[in-house]
Amino acid sequence: MSDPVRELSATLARDPESEAFLPLGEALRRRGDLDAAYGIAMRGVERHPFSAAAHDLLGRVASDRGALDVAYDAWDAAVSLDPTLAAARKGQAFVRFRQGRLAEAEAHLREAVALAGGSDPETESALARVREAALADVVGVVLAPVVTPPDGVVPHADPARLFADLTDMDGAAAPGAGGVAALFVDEWGTVRAGACTDDAGRDVASEVGRALGDIGGEASGAMRHLALGSWRTLHVEAERSVVAMAPVDAGGVVLVAAAPATPLGRVRRLAVRAAMRARDWRGSPA
Repeated sequence: MSDPVRELSATLARDPESEAFLPLGEALRRRGDLDAAYGIAMRGVERHPFSAAAHDLLGRVASDRGALDVAYDAWDAAVSLDPTLAAARKGQAFVRFRQGRLAEAEAHLREAVALAGGSDPETESALARVREAALADVVGVVLAPVVTPPDGVVPHADPARLFADLTDMDGAAAPGAGGVAALFVDEWGTVRAGACTDDAGRDVASEVGRALGDIGGEASGAMRHLALGSWRTLHVEAERSVVAMAPVDAGGVVLVAAAPATPLGRVRRLAVRAAMRARDWRGSPA
């Protein structure tokens, strides 16, 4: 009987640029040889950085190895390259569920269910279980994703610290100095929550807000004009920082800025999480 691993290994050795690494990595993963599978997946991603399937494979292998953050990053990259990849959405949901972040797990599963168009009862069942877990966690919680503010923070009393736990600091930072800053800017260019300082420690949140203006509305208009659907995130890689923006359902955008060495996927995820929190915060009674 032929050995598929040996045959695929030979194929990859003859042509390192081939996509034989995909079935090879999966075969090694199924055998339980996770170290070898991880090496194959990593080299595959390096050689094929724009392959959603390569990142998906890395996510599955990393998840099996218990490296949940690596798995999530890989699946996030896969979704960025192919938004229709339901398997990657489900992988993200699995990681967030394992981490106890039920609201985010539910959000990813809802995306997967929508992509399946009602043809994936298993994912719908998983969504129901996550919702039940969320309800058991907090009595009276609504079924829509809810992201709570940081411990000890009363959002309406201190909106500047709404994103403090996401940025791992006091809520304001100079991205160029290695910090992370997060702002919620409404559709009129007014900063509603979050904070940002420049390298000298000066509060520049209002200036950033005025500069952004109604960028969310402009992005939505551009998407409609190009018939591309709704926008989810925008990012800019500049000399002194990397910036990601995400729309807030209730109106406006969230902006997250970090040092240029920060992985783009991490900044984008922070922006999405901050947008969910801003939506819930804005929709709460004052």
